[in-house]
Amino acid sequence: MAILSLKVIDKCGNTVCVNSGEDFADLVCMHTYQEGDRITLETSEKNIYIVWQVDDAMGPAFVYITDNVSYQIPFGEKRVCYSPKVFSGSSHYLYARTARQDEVEAYRNLALNPADQHDDTGCFPHASANVETRGESVFAARNAIDGVLANRSHGSWPYGSWGINRQEDAVMKVDFGRKVKTDRVVLYTRSDFPHDNWWVRVTLRFSDGTSREFALEKSSTGHELTFEEKEITWIELGNLIKSEDPSPFPALTQIEVYGKNV
Repeated sequence: MAILSLKVIDKCGNTVCVNSGEDFADLVCMHTYQEGDRITLETSEKNIYIVWQVDDAMGPAFVYITDNVSYQIPFGEKRVCYSPKVFSGSSHYLYARTARQDEVEAYRNLALNPADQHDDTGCFPHASANVETRGESVFAARNAIDGVLANRSHGSWPYGSWGINRQEDAVMKVDFGRKVKTDRVVLYTRSDFPHDNWWVRVTLRFSDGTSREFALEKSSTGHELTFEEKEITWIELGNLIKSEDPSPFPALTQIEVYGKNV
């Protein structure tokens, strides 16, 4: 049994709202968020599976946490890659609960985490990359695991993507924070044609030291990449070979990694 505690903390470190419970804690916060506010999730146990919702307009995230989590509420430029409904108004509902065993054992998209943040926070899955176009939030790696599949445009929500800024050695990594088994990846490449280009070949690299190359086509639908089951802790997407189309802008809208926890 884990004790879970949810807090909203302002920029001065003052606790605005707090609630705790055994294996479940929810929080109604009657407060208009201000820049610098953050949400924290503290647990009496670490290395556990949690389902938590940082905002009622975002929906729940199934995550694996290795430490207490601090979620910085986005403002300004960092806000535009989220739905305008998220974190808005003066009434918010949050919750966290320990995951059920059937949820832990289910075959699922292990990469999905709408509550992922740009920095590593001890909450997994977590997406990172060696480049994000101009450092803008609408092109951050976290957009590629938020569950939003809209890929026929680019820019503000719901068209966030991972943008590579024309960098030939661009690599994106999804870290699971623990061992998982996977045998399938689905890629949704951005398809804002003719603005966008696309990749004709990509390589998946795995934490077990292996890699697989796959051919892609010009498409708005998901590219399903299957392979023998692997036991890994992270996966990388790299060696991105774009087509001969004149556009210099290929990008990734979403990566899904299907499998089970070990």
